[in-house]
Amino acid sequence: MDQPDRIHLRDYILSAEIGAFQTERGHPQRLRFDIDVELATHVVGVNDEVDRILSYDILTGAVAAGLADRRYDLLETLAEKIAAQILAHPRAAQVTVTVEKLDRIPGALGVTLVRRQARVEADQVQAPILVIFHGRDLTLPEGAVVLVPDAPGLPLPQGGNLREIELLALDQAAWALAGHLGLTVADSRTELDWAATEGRAVVWAPARMVRDVAGLAAEPHALALWLTERLGASRLDWALPEGAPEPAVPAGFRIPTARL
Repeated sequence: MDQPDRIHLRDYILSAEIGAFQTERGHPQRLRFDIDVELATHVVGVNDEVDRILSYDILTGAVAAGLADRRYDLLETLAEKIAAQILAHPRAAQVTVTVEKLDRIPGALGVTLVRRQARVEADQVQAPILVIFHGRDLTLPEGAVVLVPDAPGLPLPQGGNLREIELLALDQAAWALAGHLGLTVADSRTELDWAATEGRAVVWAPARMVRDVAGLAAEPHALALWLTERLGASRLDWALPEGAPEPAVPAGFRIPTARL
């Protein structure tokens, strides 16, 4: 029987204030993190697609989220938090987390936890808010926001795969909008999930994710509705020009929509 595939993070060193002793308070110390993740499925047939694997960013992001959450007295509590964050990902079956203090003694003091899927409860990732952007000045809502660019309004070359051309035009619009607003572009589910975890605003470039979705029009409103359901967004906001009607929402669409 094949052994499970694994990914790992080794010798990842960060400084943080941690410890139960008074001498450790107010004095950041180096922590070394080693994480080994057993994958739920083999990395076979992924076709070099980042959305079909467990990204290494999940590991470093779990460490960052754990350290940002609070000050810890115990390494065990921090390690449990990191394990929970990683096991919230469906592609992680088991995780081994080692956290060591490097500045207490000449060697290292630490703890190793092994946790399996369903053994821990992770914090809920903040559901993002989707905003379809129509080129006017906009004050972004707080927290995780995904901006869907409006169609650029440029003449498109005719012939060939028109849907592909329209998607690439939307990707160009996403990069232009991100540059205008000082944001980053996300073109994969992994990047969108990371932005939601971090509570950041990003602009979505849709071509990569929807290229092979049959029956989905390369049109901003349809794409926004699709992505809202795909991400389980908390709401969908329309940033519309003055006097423009609010787009129709299909029957059975359960996520709240609003006009900004």
